[in-house]
Amino acid sequence: MMERMNGPGLHPLATVAVPRLAHEDSFSYKENLIGALLAIFGHLLISIALNLQKYSHIRLSGSKDHRVYFRTKTWWCGLFLLFLGELGVFSAYAFAPLSLIVPLGAVSVMASAIIGIIFIKEKWKPREFLRRYVLSFVGCGLAVVGTYLLITFGPNSHETMTGENITKHLVSWPFLLYTLVEIIIFCLLLYFYKERKANYIVVILLLVALLGSMTAITVKAVAGMIAVSIRGNLQLGYPIFYIMVVCMVATAAFQATFLTQASQLYDASQIASVGYILSTTVAVTAGATFYLDFTGEDVLHICMFALGCLIAFLGVFLITRNKRKSILFEPYISMDAMPGMQNLHDNGTAVQPDLRPSFSYGALENNDAISEIYAPATLPIVQEQHGSKGAPIPPYRVMEHSKGE
Repeated sequence: MMERMNGPGLHPLATVAVPRLAHEDSFSYKENLIGALLAIFGHLLISIALNLQKYSHIRLSGSKDHRVYFRTKTWWCGLFLLFLGELGVFSAYAFAPLSLIVPLGAVSVMASAIIGIIFIKEKWKPREFLRRYVLSFVGCGLAVVGTYLLITFGPNSHETMTGENITKHLVSWPFLLYTLVEIIIFCLLLYFYKERKANYIVVILLLVALLGSMTAITVKAVAGMIAVSIRGNLQLGYPIFYIMVVCMVATAAFQATFLTQASQLYDASQIASVGYILSTTVAVTAGATFYLDFTGEDVLHICMFALGCLIAFLGVFLITRNKRKSILFEPYISMDAMPGMQNLHDNGTAVQPDLRPSFSYGALENNDAISEIYAPATLPIVQEQHGSKGAPIPPYRVMEHSKGE
């Protein structure tokens, strides 16, 4: 019976090897699916939370209610959902490889686009509605297709995140070489940004992406070691755990600084699309170098995974390109016609949040300064003085006439 199953000349242990490998592949795919679902669920909650918090800010700014934002139930509800979302994304790193979880950030952009359309209460005819949001719908469809390919063809490397394994990866020559190249690129970009005043969006967001790759590596290590400790093998006594925690917090803080500077110079939709593409590319490269995510994968799976990333990139680009700035305050006299006056429309904030790439592993965004744009506008009144020849004529003036005139 044994020879009939194995064939003549085969070792009897071969009967155990094939079922064991099939079981491991099935178990790895289940872990990938659990991690992907946790990441998708977390990003959805994060998008809803940011919308609730921004809605709370805007409602307070547009009403006579003088309460601060943290005294409203809506803001606290958004904060609670934000915490759950970040916890879901954090937990996803304990189940699935880093290279699979990072590209799923497209779900946040897609969810914000859908929620944004729901928040807009303009009534459109069906043809006008489709014409207006055709790029958003196409982008969402591409993002869904890309997410499906990422989950289906994602890497199946599931190494136990123990202190010994993380230390071994930390001192491996591929990661040391990658770290050296990243430090050199980061220092060059920082020099051009600080000294040469190269305030290009690619330069700033590439700095964020380089820091974000280290944040993703440390988050994966911390989440994996906590998961192993919960299962009974305590890992919190290793010094590498606390080193990873410190690196995670430090890189996240520096990302927040650069993102704040980028948000002051560029539109949030540009930051969302360019930041997502750069952060995902660098983080996947870091995961493949540090955790060896694609070791043992065949060429077909790697190519299909890369295709899923490209489709998700295109979907995010189309979604963010279709966003328009909403005008919340319309003065009696258009500010565009007044030279030397700041245009309030340039600082307008939409009802739905324009999602920026997170400075950590989710999509946390600071909306505390939203009420600054609602300061009352003052228009200069210049009285015309008759008889002054050659003086420049102001664009707006108050004419004084006598009774005889």
